[in-house]
Amino acid sequence: MKDKVVLAYSGGLDTSYCVKYLCEEKDLDVYSALANTGGFSEAELEDIETKAYELGVTEHTALDVTNRYYERCIRYMIYGNVLKNNTYPLSVSSERIFQALAIVEYARKIGAKYIAHGSTGAGNDQIRFDLTFQVLAPEIKVIAPIRDLKLSREEEIDFLKSRGVDRDWTKMEYSINKGLWGTSVGGKETLTSNQTLPEDAYPSQLKAKDEETLTIEFTKGEISKVNDETFATPIEAIQKIEALATPYAIGRDMHVGDTIIGIKGRVGFEAAAPILIIKAHHMLEKHVLSKWQMHWKEQLGNWYGMFLHESQYLEPSMRDIEKFLENTQQNVTGKVIMKLKPYRYEMVGIESDHDLMNSTFGEYGEMNKAWTASDVEGFTTIMATPMKIYNAVNKGQLNLEGKDD
Repeated sequence: MKDKVVLAYSGGLDTSYCVKYLCEEKDLDVYSALANTGGFSEAELEDIETKAYELGVTEHTALDVTNRYYERCIRYMIYGNVLKNNTYPLSVSSERIFQALAIVEYARKIGAKYIAHGSTGAGNDQIRFDLTFQVLAPEIKVIAPIRDLKLSREEEIDFLKSRGVDRDWTKMEYSINKGLWGTSVGGKETLTSNQTLPEDAYPSQLKAKDEETLTIEFTKGEISKVNDETFATPIEAIQKIEALATPYAIGRDMHVGDTIIGIKGRVGFEAAAPILIIKAHHMLEKHVLSKWQMHWKEQLGNWYGMFLHESQYLEPSMRDIEKFLENTQQNVTGKVIMKLKPYRYEMVGIESDHDLMNSTFGEYGEMNKAWTASDVEGFTTIMATPMKIYNAVNKGQLNLEGKDD
C-alpha cells in the first residue's frame, strides 16, 4: 500500500500542482483537505472537490473551521482592534493556524505519514504551517513541494499543462486567499514597491453608488445587530456586513510589513466587514472605556496581532492576553452609526448607556459642573511642579525660544 499524505488544499495553482507532484513524483496516496475559514460558498466547495478528484486525489474532504476560527481568534482581534501596521486586519495570517490545526487532526484520524502544503519558501505561511505541525504532530513529516523545488508560477502552470490539466490560467495570475475575515490578493504588482493592483484583480467590484447608513450594535464587544436586525451568531452578522459593504469596494488596501523570515513583504487585500467592524468597535470603546483601559488595550492588542502574524498563537501568553481583552469588554455595548460611500466610509457617532460623555461632570470645551476655577488653578500648579523644579535646577535647558537666522 502507498503511504498517505494529507494536502492542505485550496484548489488554487500551488495546491493543484502539489496533487500531481505528490501522486506522480512521490507515489503517494493524496488526501486533499480544504480547511474552510468561511471563505467558500457551497457551489465553490463542490467545484473544488470535483477538480481535486480530476487531478487524482484518493479522497477529498472539506473541514469547516469557521466557528472555531471566530470563537478562538476573530472575536479577540475585534476586542483588541487589531490592524497590523494600522492597516491590515490579519485576514490570512490569523486563519492559517486554524487551518493547520484542522489538517493535523484529519491527518491523525486517517493515519497519514505525511502532511503537505503549497507554501513558497519566501513567505510567512510556510512557517505558520510547519510550526503548528511540528508542535502538535512532530511524528508526521512535512512536504512542501513549491518551497523545496523553488518553483515559479509559470513553471507550475507548464507542469500542469504537460499533464493535461485544463484550467483558465489567466485567473491564476493572482493568488487569492479568501476567508471570513477578508481576502488577500497577491500578484506581480505586489512584488514591486511602486505599483498597485489593477481594479479587476480584486474579487469584488464597485457596484453601489448611492450613500447608505449602516448601524452595528455590540453587546459586550460582540456584534449583536446590524441595521437593527438580530442574527443567530456573530458569524452571520459579519457576513451581513460584508454583503452590505462589499458593493462599495470598501476595505481595499495594500499591506507592507516585515515577514517572519526577515524580509519585507507586500500584499493587497479587501476586507470590507473587518475594517468596518474594527473601526466601529474602536469608536464605541473610545466613548465607554477609561483612559487607561484604552492605553493598555492598545499595547496588548498590538502584541496579540504581532504574535498571531508571527505564528505564535500557541504561545501560552496569548491566552493571558485574551483574558485581559475579554475583561475590558464588560461595558462595550451600544450602537455605532456609519455611512457607506463608494470606496470609503464615514463614522457618524454612537449611542450607548455606558457613554462616558453623558456624565454630569462637564461638557468638553463648554461647561464644567463638578469643579471650580480655583480647583483647576491648584491642579495645574501641582501638575507643573516637577517641571518647575527641573527648570529651576537646570536653568535654560527648557528654553524653547528660537534664534533668529
